[in-house]
Amino acid sequence: MAKKKNEALLASLRRFVRTKGADFLRDDNVSSIGIGYKVENGKPTNEIAVQFTVKQKAEPEALGALGTELLPKSIVVDGVVVPTDVLERDYRTNFQVVAERTTGDRKARLDPIAPGVSVGHVKVSAGTIGCIVYDQVDGTPYVLSNWHVLHGPDGAIGEVVVQPGPHDDNRVERNRLGTLVRSHLGAAGDCAIATVEGREFAAEIVELGVSVDRIGEPELGDKVVKSGRTTGVTHGVVRRVDTIVKLDYGGAAGVKEIGCFEIGPDPAKPTAGGEISMGGDSGAAWVFKSANGKPGKTLAGLHFGGEAGGSTDEHALACLPQSVFEKLGVTLKPPRPEAKPKRSGFAVDFLGVPVGLPVLGAAAKADAVVVGGTEVVDYTHFSLAQSKSRRFAFWVAWNIDGKTLKAINRSGIPFVLDPRLPAQFQVGDDLYRGNRLDRGHVARRADLLWGSRSEAEQANVDSFCFTNITPQMDDFNQSARQGLWGRLEEALLADVEVDDLRVSVYGGPVFQADDRVFRGVRLPREYWKVVAFVEQGVLKARAFVLTQNLNQLEALELDEFRVFQVKLTDVEARCGFTFPQPLHAADTLAAPESLDDHRPLDDLSAIEW
Repeated sequence: MAKKKNEALLASLRRFVRTKGADFLRDDNVSSIGIGYKVENGKPTNEIAVQFTVKQKAEPEALGALGTELLPKSIVVDGVVVPTDVLERDYRTNFQVVAERTTGDRKARLDPIAPGVSVGHVKVSAGTIGCIVYDQVDGTPYVLSNWHVLHGPDGAIGEVVVQPGPHDDNRVERNRLGTLVRSHLGAAGDCAIATVEGREFAAEIVELGVSVDRIGEPELGDKVVKSGRTTGVTHGVVRRVDTIVKLDYGGAAGVKEIGCFEIGPDPAKPTAGGEISMGGDSGAAWVFKSANGKPGKTLAGLHFGGEAGGSTDEHALACLPQSVFEKLGVTLKPPRPEAKPKRSGFAVDFLGVPVGLPVLGAAAKADAVVVGGTEVVDYTHFSLAQSKSRRFAFWVAWNIDGKTLKAINRSGIPFVLDPRLPAQFQVGDDLYRGNRLDRGHVARRADLLWGSRSEAEQANVDSFCFTNITPQMDDFNQSARQGLWGRLEEALLADVEVDDLRVSVYGGPVFQADDRVFRGVRLPREYWKVVAFVEQGVLKARAFVLTQNLNQLEALELDEFRVFQVKLTDVEARCGFTFPQPLHAADTLAAPESLDDHRPLDDLSAIEW
């Protein structure tokens, strides 16, 4: 009975910290909030408490001078009065200061690489490889570590990661491991993954002798162990859970609130100097210990920080693996080959009559990214051709099966660079931060979610590749004539007796020499779309162009979107490619040749299907 009561209290406290914790962290002196055992006379008791840590403790009358307020002595959570605990403690990430370089395998170039050794972005000093993880969809192997180890305030997706980190060996060309693929810094954790290219890897953690194959959730009192670049093998005890800590990452990242748990030293397994973590350990994997005291195969957390300054209160901070894996879209076990749906790409005969793909002109073909001997890159239910110079797709073509559409959540799916294409030919996240630009899907995510459940789920993930993304103003679909642009496909299925509810769509940006340059990227100000369908056995094709004014990107006063219905020849003239003859024959719209002679569409009902 007492155990159930305790579990209910912990669940209530967990909800309290996650919903109200950030309010307390607005106080600059408060460095974290979490759940732990109340400390009296320097020792933990058996009483559960809401624990606050502060940068500086003071008497109540001196708090005003510190610009802080008195924290409550207790908190009522779901009708239960819970005491609070206030400890003096501040935090730092474990990469900013590292010990002087010494010899040792952890800090040398290794092949195969293994968890527990030095790694880092080319502009970061050094951290630790936590473990080997795999893409949830295609099984690609990656190394897992922290955002501040593989990305850092000066890094970007697609940049080089080296092993060992630059502090341990500055011959970065020789030590190239791969590239940064995905990263996250926020409530879900401090985490990132990078590819392994040209080297073998082993999943067994150095000196622990185990390969983690499952993830767990830490509880108060759990014993854990880690293997880090700097301190090697150290043992700890979980002493705070469901914690939110405030850390300053510097640069543009600034102060972030990170969800985590806290680990103190295991008195039964002390280390030399009492340190369980030091600079360079960031990214190491904390592993639960088995009943016999040996390292188990369950991942407890991803180490990312420890005490700041000269604090004598030794401790470590770790991200929760469940949140980290969801954010990065990875798993500890590669999907079985038979579970991976094949990327079928755009089906040219999807409508029962072949319609083909756009054919690039000479200039566009010379500028196209070639993968596997062709410029056509296939995904699940869509294909595209990518421009090297503009780093966006020339065109994207996708099929829609209205009969088997699925409703699938988009939560937790990251926008990613396609590892099959060189990173320098793709525009990543850096373009979209801190402004009104949205990552806009060319092939609509909702259009692609059809077929079997596994097909639809892979299409959902594939749709978030940056090759299918273009920059659009944040109210693009909302302001484009009451969302007309984003609803063209739905309007067609609602207004026309489409044979078998099947539609094929082509779309993309219009590249113009005078497109505005923003953060080194030319922003397309026009987009096009061609919708092909069969009505009563007759193939039809309808073309549209949308313009968006990008001249006042920072003014926050933009609302100029216009949609026109045009001929296929007008799209071809703007884009440098041609459509197949069957689509031309299906384009029976009587329309002026010049866009200047068109009237913008005011409503979906104005479309001539």
